[in-house]
Amino acid sequence: MDFFQAQDDARRSTLWLVLLFALAVLGLILLTNLFVLAFVLYAHGDVGLLNLKDVLRHYGSGASVLVGLGVAGLVGLGSLFRMVQLAAGGAVVAESLGGRVLPGDSEGLDERKVLNVVEEMAIASGMPVPTVYLLDDGAINAFAAGWTPSDAVIGITRGAIRQLDRDELQGVVAHEFSHILNGDMRLNIRLVGVLAGILLIGEIGQFILRTLRRAPLAGGRRKGAAIPALFVLGLGLWVIGYAGTFFGTWIKALVSRQREFLADASAVQFTRNRAGISGALKKIGGSMAGSLLSSPMAPQFSHAYFARGVSGGLQSLFASHPPLEDRIRRILPRWDGRFIAPPPPPPVPEESESAAGKQARERGRRRAVLTGVLAGTLGDLVAQTGQPDAAQQAYAHDLIAGLPPQLREASGNPQTARAVVYALLLDGDADVLARQWQTLDGKADDSVADLTRRYLPAAAGLERAQRLPLVELSLPSLRGLSPQQYARFRGVLNELMAADGRISLWEWVVRHLVLRGLDLHFALRKPARQTYYVLGSAKAACETVLSLIALAEHADPSEAQRAFAAGRHAVGAGALRFVPRDELDLNRLDGAMDELEKLKPPLKRRFLDACAACIAMDGDVTVGGAELLRTVAVALDCPMPPPLPLV
Repeated sequence: MDFFQAQDDARRSTLWLVLLFALAVLGLILLTNLFVLAFVLYAHGDVGLLNLKDVLRHYGSGASVLVGLGVAGLVGLGSLFRMVQLAAGGAVVAESLGGRVLPGDSEGLDERKVLNVVEEMAIASGMPVPTVYLLDDGAINAFAAGWTPSDAVIGITRGAIRQLDRDELQGVVAHEFSHILNGDMRLNIRLVGVLAGILLIGEIGQFILRTLRRAPLAGGRRKGAAIPALFVLGLGLWVIGYAGTFFGTWIKALVSRQREFLADASAVQFTRNRAGISGALKKIGGSMAGSLLSSPMAPQFSHAYFARGVSGGLQSLFASHPPLEDRIRRILPRWDGRFIAPPPPPPVPEESESAAGKQARERGRRRAVLTGVLAGTLGDLVAQTGQPDAAQQAYAHDLIAGLPPQLREASGNPQTARAVVYALLLDGDADVLARQWQTLDGKADDSVADLTRRYLPAAAGLERAQRLPLVELSLPSLRGLSPQQYARFRGVLNELMAADGRISLWEWVVRHLVLRGLDLHFALRKPARQTYYVLGSAKAACETVLSLIALAEHADPSEAQRAFAAGRHAVGAGALRFVPRDELDLNRLDGAMDELEKLKPPLKRRFLDACAACIAMDGDVTVGGAELLRTVAVALDCPMPPPLPLV
């Protein structure tokens, strides 16, 4: 799978979605016109009237046009209203299904298991760590929701985390990450908004029928001569609503089924473990609860789940997911056809867990240190965007396990995570550090400055390769701040970085990873629309960011210009101009990143290739250079796996 091509294909699929939506609306207009015609003839007492002239006298072309416009307007308003509701991203989907945020400092073994798997997958794939939502449901199921990798959430049922072992849970989470990386997630959430309008007519019919059922009685009869007519109207709209359900289910099936096979295959590629995801599917087939969710909102998001989440009626005829048997045989062609009844999870002895944790930390310390020599090239990393493999997953596991327990635990709580990020930004210069402490003591929330002092020794002892993952692990917790707390955190963070009068490369990386993502979460900025089809539309932005990278990686000005030229050659844009250091400032860089987000996916790949060529011009690829490249990639919603060390 090519990430950039998959993203582009997913956006092209939106055009097919629009076409299918238009066909469904035309079908609803036709059915509604037929119903209104029958209703008008019934109201005039001409039920048996078949003469075309008499029919047109009661129901002419003007009336049919008005009905068509009314249906189209109603469907459009219903879809628009739902899209506005879903604009906040995946959190809205998870909360509407009854999910609650799983805090990063959860102590339950089951909850820690799923959090660890999600964190490892995120760091291995190079995307921001998504917030995890827990659904208190005994079924085995999961979903990914959101508009971009930056605002994605992972939802998982309690049944899944209790009945699946770690390998099986890893396969399920890898499947959901595949939906994020393939661009399916954005298509899924858009599909929910589009179909809401199609289903609205049936909901209006149900509302009319419920209202009539509760109407007061007078002398054994409901008041009003219009009651029978309203009953027929409500019944007719309810029947038309079933047609809307048919169209909606049909569209979901067309859009979703093949994407499930692709996500299964991607999960196997990611984990290099066929037994994991196939075992999860077998347990769904053998479980009493299966994968069916109990939430009343479950049908709206049926196409977004790991496995079929609703049952009955048209869901069986036009299921959004292939049968479990077909999915398992795609993974295990020689499967014997037997499902697995999930056993009750065995208790994990505290001593065994502690010993395993110590062993993992020791592996992490051995592998987590990057010495500046990386396996492969940065060009390989760009090609691997959206396609992490088992080696990166293992590396992420060891990297997280190697973090100091004090900092790892602190990153899981919104209050202490702020102190972790502050500690990572404190300067080694005594004068600058004094100004930073003055800012923390005077402007940070109560006790946060004291926590920063407590975490500083451990933060100062981190290896370079450990700092960025620790920041990434803190992001889900920081999303739990209140808007007022975030405003204060944002201000303090900017003052800490400005204490020495300049923005270093590390500070720029942290600023973009933390503030840009959180600004989106707290609605301080809107997601960019990808509207640029040619690189020249973002010429000034390309010049600014490529110049920054060249100057950050190559201290000598002449070397920096050579590096810029290498990037310019790689992107094939000879008109790009090198921007001197004195013309670069933070506002210009922020504006440049905003512009680059508007590039279409194939153009983003060309630009990232240029960045990689610029950094690697002298053949000496450092950890700092790799971090810079990954930061630019994350800002462009192109998750790039971490570079592997030569060990």
